[in-house]
Amino acid sequence: MNDQIHSGDEHGALGDAEYAEFMELAAQEGFDPEEVEGAIGEAGHGPLPVLAVVGRPNVGKSTLVNRIIGRREAVVEDKPGVTRDRVTYEAEWAGRRFKIVDTGGWEQDVLGIDASVAAQAEYAIEAADAVVFVVDSTVGATDTDEAVVRLLRKAGKPVVLCANKVDGLSGEADAASLWSLGLGQPHPVSSLHGRGTGDMLDAVLEALPEAPAQTFGQAMGGPRRIALIGRPNVGKSSLLNRVANEDRVVVNEIAGTTRDPVDELIELGGITWKFIDTAGIRRRVHLQEGADYYASLRTAAAVEKAEVAVVLIDASESISVQDQRIITMAVEAGRALVIAYNKWDTLDEERRYYLEREIETELAQVAWAPRVNVSAQTGRHMEKLVPAIETAIAGWETRIPTGRLNAFLGEIVASHPHPVRGGKQPRILFGTQAGAKPPRFVLFASGFLEAGYRRFIERRLREEFGFEGTPIHISVRVREKRGRKK
Repeated sequence: MNDQIHSGDEHGALGDAEYAEFMELAAQEGFDPEEVEGAIGEAGHGPLPVLAVVGRPNVGKSTLVNRIIGRREAVVEDKPGVTRDRVTYEAEWAGRRFKIVDTGGWEQDVLGIDASVAAQAEYAIEAADAVVFVVDSTVGATDTDEAVVRLLRKAGKPVVLCANKVDGLSGEADAASLWSLGLGQPHPVSSLHGRGTGDMLDAVLEALPEAPAQTFGQAMGGPRRIALIGRPNVGKSSLLNRVANEDRVVVNEIAGTTRDPVDELIELGGITWKFIDTAGIRRRVHLQEGADYYASLRTAAAVEKAEVAVVLIDASESISVQDQRIITMAVEAGRALVIAYNKWDTLDEERRYYLEREIETELAQVAWAPRVNVSAQTGRHMEKLVPAIETAIAGWETRIPTGRLNAFLGEIVASHPHPVRGGKQPRILFGTQAGAKPPRFVLFASGFLEAGYRRFIERRLREEFGFEGTPIHISVRVREKRGRKK
């Protein structure tokens, strides 16, 4: 007997009775029922399906990504290998939302061009539910393209073939020649001018599942998935070996020794967990940029597969921009979060003092994440890792019944009303938690709620209901004047 609400349910996380009660409340406040249903559906979506964009250098992958997401976010330059840092974006087409992974940062000197294309494609395909394979139709299929095709066949994921750089009718014949790749119909596209992208995206929606397969937290009791992430050489592999009590992963002083993703079933605290080791990539020391790109792609792939991200930070060094970026990646992906400060045993009093100040200033936005101070080298405090992970998962899965949430919102509105702006005072009328993993709330209001007030609501939600170790998403719907009832 399973009375759990499925993430694909149109009511989000609301049961039938709760949903009916909620819709009645919305109607009393003058909200359009369709709009309310849409808001709950959108916020209650579970994880979004993931689309990977792969192809060899300079075929226009980042231009295509920008076209799909509708803004210039992915770095575009007329030379191979300029994509860096951010690799995952949210996109929408024909009312359906999905995540898109841009694989642009080729660094041919690291492994030779064919190997680096293959490595990136592998990492991206691993995280994806479907793949767009971009080929330059003006050049035709190359040996590198053929190598990627072999990878795609092996992975067995649905593939949409994009014949890019088709700017007019004359290019259609070039596109047609790509039938030879054996991946089905080539979609002629000009990602630069937008030609043909709509038809290609229609094919993408057919290839993408409505909601991705939930590979975690199933009733079958599969092991919970932990992504071990952090910048190169903070000790991720050492930590994995320490929790496994054996050398399962190559550990080396040179940053980025880990190349292939290593998923390990490890028993900790009497429970079996699946740890995903996500260290960087083997590289020559002077080629740091390319390897950092690979590391971020690998991190994105691991986070997509995980429930909890354990971010490892080297406590002996100042908290870096890269550390913050990795934490942001986990938060934006909506994963439960634990922060582990490694090499804690090497700190003197002065460094500890300064580290505490850095945590207060640099990581204030994730003050809700459980923290453990560990030493992967000596095993110190490793027993604290499991309780921290369990706390984060509990927060991530927490759901508040609508009645209780509205009683709480009523108290807040009475004791801390929104500031008056332009002679008006917007009010939260009612709300619901439309989803969990992570908790997602929809608030319905009489006017626009400022960012500062939303942050205040989030802080109060945490004080009242816990939510330790999980990001919280709050979306606000404002009542349209015309629908208002006297």
